Amino acid sequence: MLGDLNSKQIEHVLQSLIIGRIGCHADCRTYVVPVTYAYDGNYIYGHTAEGVKIGMMRQNPIVCFEVDIIDNMSNWRSVIAWGKFEELITPEERKEGMKILMDRVMPLMTGATTISHAMSDAHQKTIDAMQGVVYRIKLTEKTGRYEKS
Repeated sequence: MLGDLNSKQIEHVLQSLIIGRIGCHADCRTYVVPVTYAYDGNYIYGHTAEGVKIGMMRQNPIVCFEVDIIDNMSNWRSVIAWGKFEELITPEERKEGMKILMDRVMPLMTGATTISHAMSDAHQKTIDAMQGVVYRIKLTEKTGRYEKS
């Protein structure tokens, strides 16, 4: 059976996961890339190094965000959302964005091999030391589908 997710189900899927995909478009080129994220009910928060994704989102801040839960080919849920990229610039914004992201992701990092770079520091020390781009995406439209056997 195929169907549409209701708004509560869409929010549940977005809150449940930490890996999603950002789709961005600039200069007649589309780029889709997986990212680690945290969702606070309004924004997708992320952190990354300078690169193609950030360059494209700075040029065209309108993006697409996708997540899915796939149990098997006949049992899955998928959410697609659209929104606007915002780079967090001030130290206060960056700290808040990183706190939201780390509060969500850190409890899931259970092994020595899953913790890399500054994330192996103490929580606050990591936030203070974090380099790169901290960003958020204000979600403006969301849709979801499912299949259940």
